[in-house]
This record gives sequence, C-alpha cells and structure tokens, in this order.
Amino acid sequence: MLLYLNGAFVGLLILSNILAVKLFSIGNWAVLPAAVIIYVFTYPLLDTITEVYGKEVARKTVTAGLVTQMMAVIFIFVTIKLPAASFYEFQGEFEMIFTAGFRVTIASLLSFLVSQNLDVSVFHRLKQKHGEKKLWIRNNASTMISQLVDTTIFIMIAFYGTMPITALLAMILTQYVFKFLVAILDTPFVYLFVKLCKRDEERNRKKGEVKVIG
Repeated sequence: MLLYLNGAFVGLLILSNILAVKLFSIGNWAVLPAAVIIYVFTYPLLDTITEVYGKEVARKTVTAGLVTQMMAVIFIFVTIKLPAASFYEFQGEFEMIFTAGFRVTIASLLSFLVSQNLDVSVFHRLKQKHGEKKLWIRNNASTMISQLVDTTIFIMIAFYGTMPITALLAMILTQYVFKFLVAILDTPFVYLFVKLCKRDEERNRKKGEVKVIG
C-alpha cells in the first residue's frame, strides 16, 4: 500500500503544477487555481503514511515529491526548448501553458517543502500525545495548520509587489477557506486509507511469519 500511496502523492503533485494555470470561480466571491482541488488531496495521503508507517517514512515521501517536482520543471524546460517541427503550429500555446514564472515556481517549491514537513511534524506530535485514538483531530489539525502556512508562503512569494496587500490577504483567505472545508470532508477517507494500510501490513506480517516457520 505504501508504494501506491507514494505514487498517488507524487502524481497529484505533478498534476496540480500542470493544472495551476487554469482559474475557476465559485460564485462571485472566489477565484481559485484549479490546482487547489488536486493539491489538497496530498495531505490526507501524507497523513495516512505518517499514521501507519511513521514520521521518517513520511519525510522521505515529501523529499521524493520535492525531487520529482524539480525534475518535472527541468524536463518541461527542456521540452519547451526543443525545436518544434515545421508543421507544429502550437509552440506558443505550449509555452504559454507549461511555462510558469520563476517566482511562481520558487513559491510552489518552498511552500510545498515547508508545509508538508510541518504537516508531518504536527501529525506526529499529536499521535505521540493521543496514541491510536483521535485520528480525526491530528488529521484535521495538522492539515489546517500546514495549509494555512502553504497558502500564505505561496501567495506572498509569488505575488507580493504585484498587487495591494489587501488583495493578497483576500486571496489567502479565500483559498484557505476552500482548503479548510476540503480538509474536514476528507477525514472519512483518511480513516479508510489507514484501515486498508493496516490490514495490508497485518497480511504481510502474517506472510512473513509463515515463511520463517517454513
């Protein structure tokens, strides 16, 4: 199960970076990048890994996500610079979609590195306090704290100086409210993932015991 969780975590990260150029609106009160509806689901995956496999394994998952994102940036840059075929008419559109500004890229990587590691630390400390009980508290508390840090770091680095502070604060607030609501709604999925992972771990443990006895 850990392999699948890691694969899903990294895949969602890359997908969220690709789709970040798409903006959508929620009524008349919020405009959000499409990436938020994907990126928020990396947190329950990471919380599941921390709960079942421990803090160190979760930190390795974060590192793998960071390295993969950096590799994606490099490969996207290389493909953009490749000479287009003479009949290929969409080089401009391709560059427009896949080229993010330097500040946005740095903001994305830094906010990811800080917030995801913070999520692991807060979750782990709460587990040390509560043991196996109150999973919903550590899931929601760690996600809500780290999401606030993630949103604040990203928006302030990516857009500071390009718009008034009031507009930046409004962007932080609207994105965080959306992420806050998703964090609450994803709690049942964390319980489900944890149950499946523990069942898989127990099955693997029994198989190992059988092999040793044999």
